[in-house]
Amino acid sequence: MEISPVLPDSLVLEIFLRLPHEAVLRAGLTCRQWLAVSRDEFLWRELFYSYYRIPRSVPRHPAAVSWYREFRRLFDCIPCVEVQTLRQHTDQVLHLAFSHRGHRFSSCSKDCTVKLWDTERPDGNISLVHSSSMRPFNWGYTQFSQFNADDSLLLLVSGVYLGPHHSSSGEIAVISLENYTLLSRVRNKPYDVFGCWLNETHLISGNLHWIGNMTSCSVLWLNKAFQDIESENVNVVKRLFKIQNINASTIRTVMVAHCRRHDNPDLLLDYEAQSEARRKKGLETQHQPLLFDLGTSAARRRRARRRRRSLGGVSRPPRHPLPTYSGLEHVMQSCKNVGQRELQIETHVAKMMGRAHTKASESSLIDHCDPSDAEDKTYLLFTTGSLTYSPHQIGIKLIKPDQMTTSGPVLGEERSSDEFFDSLDHVIDIHGHIIGMGLSPDHRYLYVNSRAWPAGCVISDPMSPPPIAEEIDLHVIDLKNLREERRSLRAHRALLPMTSASSFPGRQ
Repeated sequence: MEISPVLPDSLVLEIFLRLPHEAVLRAGLTCRQWLAVSRDEFLWRELFYSYYRIPRSVPRHPAAVSWYREFRRLFDCIPCVEVQTLRQHTDQVLHLAFSHRGHRFSSCSKDCTVKLWDTERPDGNISLVHSSSMRPFNWGYTQFSQFNADDSLLLLVSGVYLGPHHSSSGEIAVISLENYTLLSRVRNKPYDVFGCWLNETHLISGNLHWIGNMTSCSVLWLNKAFQDIESENVNVVKRLFKIQNINASTIRTVMVAHCRRHDNPDLLLDYEAQSEARRKKGLETQHQPLLFDLGTSAARRRRARRRRRSLGGVSRPPRHPLPTYSGLEHVMQSCKNVGQRELQIETHVAKMMGRAHTKASESSLIDHCDPSDAEDKTYLLFTTGSLTYSPHQIGIKLIKPDQMTTSGPVLGEERSSDEFFDSLDHVIDIHGHIIGMGLSPDHRYLYVNSRAWPAGCVISDPMSPPPIAEEIDLHVIDLKNLREERRSLRAHRALLPMTSASSFPGRQ
């Protein structure tokens, strides 16, 4: 004889809605009825929003299959307990970099040291292995570090070098992880190029040459990490690319992606599949990534609309000082006594010179991005721009196998006398101020943090970029087909004002 439940499901659900999630899970062990109610989707939807304090306007992640599983995923996978505090740095920490195996990490700081930490102690604590101060080499601070591919030999450290007359540029140092000796130092200008490894023994640095008030060229160099020259005929440095910059923009934040054949399934919603589905529905016009908002509440949007109405429909944020980019002081000083008309003429002439003296790209990367192609590709990625000094584009250059060594022609001997500059193989416009980039572990995806510009904005003055959004957008670019995924994420609010951003775009 089946016994009917004492309480109806609706009443049990009302009780569970007033309990914390731990109590709900324990109650679900009582009987079959309570177990079924404790897995109710409506219940876990309410628990999800109340426990994580997320605005109800934020939808569930598109990849989640249920509210219960999404609650459990966030609870189990997101670290929420502080187990140790490392206090060895005496000033602000600017960057952390983990080794590829995860057994060590390095930290850079405004105290001008780079520290190496061990994560595999028997007691589970993180310990300091080594600390190197770069002040004896006239550095202002360390800002970035990177382990080479095999984790065992070399650590690249990037920082700001203080030169004479208060001038500053960047410098890259290579430190041995065997005996912690300094192996080489390479000048890096501007300092927010950062630098990166190309392979186990070669690194990429930058240099900047101004050829006008707002026109310059960025030269990217390939450097040998061990600069122990065996003979005068052995090259330790080689020019990779020379790229023209206009409208006060420069190349920053370089990184290398080794895009091997990807047999694994797509991690995110596949662009081609979505495009095909939209074409079948007759909705395909142009590629426009969708926005998945994780942080803009309805109340905040209403307040923003009220502010715009109070300003007559125009957003007028307060003016703030311009970001202190490396090299921007040169532009501001040069433009002080130059009229707007003269600057426009300079940009026009620079574009004409670029078209006449730029080496043509040998092939379009988009046209040759066959997902079934078994050939490995190496891409040089960097932030750049064409409308203003604010970095708003991702530039991509294909690095060929014969360019991955310092042997061979140097200083552009292989190009004709009329080819001053190299062209970009591909450009992705972010339509906003780029504040950080990072690669997935398999180099399949490029993640880009940005603060968006207003829709439809027009930039008439390169020295006055548009105001930027408070929220930070995360763009996901699939390097298999060099397209932005059809879904981007909007996450937490930025701390700095809408007309400013970090002093340089960084790495994630």
